[in-house]
Amino acid sequence: MSEVSTENQERNPRGIPKAPFIADVAEFLGPDPSPENALKEFQAALAKYRYMDHNLAQRRRGLEEKIPDIKKTLAMVEFLQERREGKSAVKGEEALDDDVLDDDTNAGKPLTTTFELNDTLFAEAELEDTDTVYLWLGANVMLAYKLPAAVSLLRSKLEAAQNSLASVIEDLEFLREQITVMEVNTARVYNWDVKRRRELREREAQEGKSETKVG
Repeated sequence: MSEVSTENQERNPRGIPKAPFIADVAEFLGPDPSPENALKEFQAALAKYRYMDHNLAQRRRGLEEKIPDIKKTLAMVEFLQERREGKSAVKGEEALDDDVLDDDTNAGKPLTTTFELNDTLFAEAELEDTDTVYLWLGANVMLAYKLPAAVSLLRSKLEAAQNSLASVIEDLEFLREQITVMEVNTARVYNWDVKRRRELREREAQEGKSETKVG
């Protein structure tokens, strides 16, 4: 019997092996067929594919939750940076026009906003003018970043998360194709074995009748 070896199998860009389609069951099993061993091998391969599918599905859910959070954080930091840059521009023009600050209702005033305490509870806060924000990096780690550095970091994290999500979705589609192929292979070998056993029984029955007539 030919074995489904993962060493020489074609793989996708992330290294997941492609399931071979068994076009000719008799040729695959060889002159001394052992359908039971082939079916065990297929079930083992199916279990591995389903395990990878389960893990990637969990990762996809995590990324789909993470990306909106990164986008919200990035939008807030970009807003703070634009607001600070706007104030700097106004202060730079103050020498030319002393009335500019009076006309700019936002200049010099703290920013009032709401922040989330939990899913259903928000609190109001005033944000002082600052050029620094604190970002959670995971594993209970928070670091301070200047606004331009924070924007750059969040943009890179957003791009990485979006690329990871695209790869995960591609891998999930690839895995489901391989699961389907292995299920088809299993059905083809099982049906081939059922047909072979039936033909053996019919042959044995015919041979038994022939011997009875001769006797």
